[in-house]
Amino acid sequence: MVPPSPVSDAVAEQLDLFLQSIRSRSAEYGPDAEVFIGAAAATLQGGKRLRARFAHAGWLAASDGVEAPDAALWRLGAALEIFQSAALVHDDLIDNSDTRRGRPASHRALEAAHRRAGWHGDAEAFGRSAAILLGDLLVAWSDDLLEESLAGHRHAAATRAEYARMRRDVTVGQMLDITEECAWSVNPPQSLLERALRVAALKSARYSVEQPILLGATLGGADDGLLARLRAFGHPVGMAFQLRDDLLGVFGDPALTGKPAGDDLREGKRTALIAIAREALPVSERALVDARIGDPHLSASDVAELQEMIRETGAAAQVERMIADYTAAAERALDDAALEETAEHALRALAEAAIARSA
Repeated sequence: MVPPSPVSDAVAEQLDLFLQSIRSRSAEYGPDAEVFIGAAAATLQGGKRLRARFAHAGWLAASDGVEAPDAALWRLGAALEIFQSAALVHDDLIDNSDTRRGRPASHRALEAAHRRAGWHGDAEAFGRSAAILLGDLLVAWSDDLLEESLAGHRHAAATRAEYARMRRDVTVGQMLDITEECAWSVNPPQSLLERALRVAALKSARYSVEQPILLGATLGGADDGLLARLRAFGHPVGMAFQLRDDLLGVFGDPALTGKPAGDDLREGKRTALIAIAREALPVSERALVDARIGDPHLSASDVAELQEMIRETGAAAQVERMIADYTAAAERALDDAALEETAEHALRALAEAAIARSA
């Protein structure tokens, strides 16, 4: 579990100020837009603020603890949190997920708002259409807040370029993710693990860990050498973070994850875990797994049977070993980075919390 942090409070304050500003300028949109604005604001509640905290740690690495953080860093952290919300809104819509953090996913919340208002037409279709626009709005908000953080800043250009790369990587990674749910069937079985790891890197590992660290460091004035050392640390942490997510998506406790057990199985996620398990299965059992993964109507007993089949292949244990290998690589990179003590401690603690988690 990621422990509480003053960073979370500072970022939450910036989010509150930003939302107050948005609401003060939204009267012209009329009362129906409040459903939309309120749904966007609701996505920003809760969460670990992990990306903002990695950005802070990157900034510490660049500043050597000499300067105190200012509002620009906290606004950057808030922009990252809003971007994360945008990604989750679109992710839940693509995956047909009903819940997020134990609450209705945004498209389901908007669907329910349609019904409560007694509006005409298909509430479910409205919820899905509105969620597409909601994700777009959150991306725009993220850009707005990023620009506020960079106004007049001496490292604005470099930070803006890194943020733009993050946006591109996540979008391509999301597309590769949904492509893999279809394309796995026409690709050589031995290529599926490599393909799954590419998706993991682009869709999650970079924007969850590596790029927030680099953004904070860039804002703090890091040179190319320091950025390379931080990248060498952030990439394996991000990969371990996503592999942990893959395990939780199949074996996680719903009471902790806020999502149904085996949700990745119903959604058809072709993760590294599935690629490894599939390769180890006999042909007959492989066909059974292929037929069941991606079935949204899997019962609890179906999920339990798939979980047991995957576990018996040793795939879960192999993914745990991969997580351990990535963790060791990150530790070596951090040891070699020769960072100031405060920054090193912050990065080490955050990496541990991100990798050794149950939700």
